[in-house]
Amino acid sequence: MDSPSRDEPDRNQQGRDQHGRDQRDRVYAGTYDCVARFGLAKTTVDDMARASGVSRATVYRMFPGGRDQIMRETVGWEMNRFFARLAAEVEDAPDLATRLERGLAFARRSLLGHEVLQKVLATEPDALLPLMTIEQHRVLRYITGYLAPLLEAERAEGRLRDGVDVEVAADYVARMLLSLIGSPGHWDLGDPAAVRDLVGRELLGGILSPRGDK
Repeated sequence: MDSPSRDEPDRNQQGRDQHGRDQRDRVYAGTYDCVARFGLAKTTVDDMARASGVSRATVYRMFPGGRDQIMRETVGWEMNRFFARLAAEVEDAPDLATRLERGLAFARRSLLGHEVLQKVLATEPDALLPLMTIEQHRVLRYITGYLAPLLEAERAEGRLRDGVDVEVAADYVARMLLSLIGSPGHWDLGDPAAVRDLVGRELLGGILSPRGDK
């Protein structure tokens, strides 16, 4: 009989890791469905386990922090899905400015149309907002990391102003994006002309050279 290959333990470990990720995603999806039906306060770990098809004991093994950890990570999971949809929406944009213009309009429209989010914000804002604040720091790092290579590409095309620090600029734009998506103030993100003006003057005015300049 052939002996196991050297790679077999690695494949087995990869299989176990993938199974664990799949189970966590099932718990997140089940928790999301429960929150949609019952709200944050009334959703229990038993509800989460039942909706996800994962045993209660397994749920507690995966989430030793219990209900609070599951809720926090589910909010992060849904935020990840939101920004993945956003990235897909703008992936074919020809430049950073166009990407931001499209992204802001899409993100605001999606946020307003997110039934579960709007329901919980209307009924349980005090429970949801702290969870979103915690996850926002991780999302900020993600957006900053997404923007940095795009800014480097702008530099390569000669569109970045002299002396701009890409990391600082990426952090600034990421923070502005998060703020505007959640609370645009007097800016109408449904008006393409207003969004173009916002991106050109407020987000990128001190970062990119004026369009047409090199």
